[in-house]
Amino acid sequence: MEVINTTGRRKTSVARVYLTKGTGKVIVNRKDYKEAFPVAVLQSKIQQPFALTNTSGQFDVKVNVFGGGINGQAEAIRLGISRALVEVAEENKTLLKAEGLMTRDPRMVERKKPGQPKARKKFQFSKR
Repeated sequence: MEVINTTGRRKTSVARVYLTKGTGKVIVNRKDYKEAFPVAVLQSKIQQPFALTNTSGQFDVKVNVFGGGINGQAEAIRLGISRALVEVAEENKTLLKAEGLMTRDPRMVERKKPGQPKARKKFQFSKR
């Protein structure tokens, strides 16, 4: 099996994921993923596609991720891993799609408009 290259995005985070046969190592920006994401919830988000497809410890993952915060980055990595696992075996798609891991979350920060202090907030209105 050669290297499988996929991309995952969430908010402003972009993760480039490289999946190879291996022993289950996950490297994020040249660090172990437990070091890059010290929060247990984020670590479980990264491992979720492997747990659902029963492929834990079968693949090594190398990830370059940038932009956004740690939660957006973790979810971008999760999407990239899910897409890579579908390329490995097409039957994984139904398992991952049922949990919502194959969908790119379109929610982004709304832009600030001119004449307003924030995206939706308005300056105080004075009638007189």
